[in-house]
Amino acid sequence: MKAINLAEKLALFSTHWDPKVVAGYNDNDIMVVKFKGEFPYHKHDDTDDFFLVLEGKMEMDQEDGPPVRVGAGEFIVVPAGVVHRPRAAEEVKVLLIEPKGEANTGDSGVEPAPKDHI
Repeated sequence: MKAINLAEKLALFSTHWDPKVVAGYNDNDIMVVKFKGEFPYHKHDDTDDFFLVLEGKMEMDQEDGPPVRVGAGEFIVVPAGVVHRPRAAEEVKVLLIEPKGEANTGDSGVEPAPKDHI
């Protein structure tokens, strides 16, 4: 067991849309990511998506509803099968939880990030 400093982990990289694994939890990856702009619309058929905003603010667009605004200290869970797209006008720092091996791009057809461990 050890404490993990998320600010230190986030300081190790500057790329966007490039999640980095900081720990494992059961069969899940706990990751940090920075993003700015918009990600492609996609869905994950068999798993929910968890986004906890650490710094900044983002919007989660959904195909069948209005966007959901998420600020620092707030999180959103996107249910399995829901078509969605995270986006942010300014850089946002986010903690993600996903099952190990789950492609961050879902069914979008975009090459998934490698999810390096830091």
